[in-house]
Amino acid sequence: MTRGDYRAARRLLGERFGPSRLIRATALSDRVGVDTHLKLESELPTASFKVRGAYYALWARCRTGPIGQVVAASTGNHGAAVAWAARELRVSARIFVPLGANAVKVGRIKALGAQLTEAGADIEGARRAAESYVAEGQAELLDDATNADVPAGAGTMGLEILEQLPQCAAVIVPVGDSALIRGVADAMKAERPDVRVIGVQASGAPAYYHSWHSGRVVTTETAVTIADGLATTRPTESNVAEIRSLVDDMMLVSESEMVEAMRLLIETEGVVAEPSAAASVAALLQAPSAVRSPVVALITGGNVSPEAQHLLDAKG
Repeated sequence: MTRGDYRAARRLLGERFGPSRLIRATALSDRVGVDTHLKLESELPTASFKVRGAYYALWARCRTGPIGQVVAASTGNHGAAVAWAARELRVSARIFVPLGANAVKVGRIKALGAQLTEAGADIEGARRAAESYVAEGQAELLDDATNADVPAGAGTMGLEILEQLPQCAAVIVPVGDSALIRGVADAMKAERPDVRVIGVQASGAPAYYHSWHSGRVVTTETAVTIADGLATTRPTESNVAEIRSLVDDMMLVSESEMVEAMRLLIETEGVVAEPSAAASVAALLQAPSAVRSPVVALITGGNVSPEAQHLLDAKG
């Protein structure tokens, strides 16, 4: 991607929603001894950053010609984002989710008018079902892990951060399919090569973490985590190469650390974050010395599942 790609995406998305807020987390800053700011992507349509990439990618595809139906496989947030983008662009959408997917996210997908299919035990199963469906008809798959335009939309967040906090020294990014961290890191480092970009995964879904550290694709058989947005098992070689060149460090956080970060965000900052989103703050709490000040923690979504809410209530 070029600077022009990110700026074009920024202009386009600006026609649909404004920049998400960046707030200083006073209590968190005092606790970790690092000037900490939160990028509240949970305030965007569908309560997730995913609308950035989904809308830009679908808009770009629509410019090339008619599309019969857009299809996505998702644990929830990408699916809701594609459903929202399809509604905005007047395109039919079908979303495949794993069996037992986050009920809050599934509800969003249905409310946005997309057709919903539950298939597979995990995201890989849902993706295989989506690919089979696409192969049989005129529909087209919008896969956030491999689509070339999704990172450009996601990267607009990085441009906003540099405008809102020009002195930003570090950013902590939750990593699922890696489109977010690839876009944010590329966009920010094009303007400020010195910005330190740190990725974080759930310890129960560490495929990109191990791939980044080893320099080769490392897959896992399962992704067992309450953070459904981070539950990936099969990195692609090109994505691993990109994060190896763009990302300064990768960390892992446990289930209990994410739940504790969720609780802390609610109690001290009044911010609702799903486990995937709270992973950035969990990483900061775990190792504040790993970041530079001021740091921005990305709060990537606020769609808390009933299961995650139960864990949060039990912890409290």
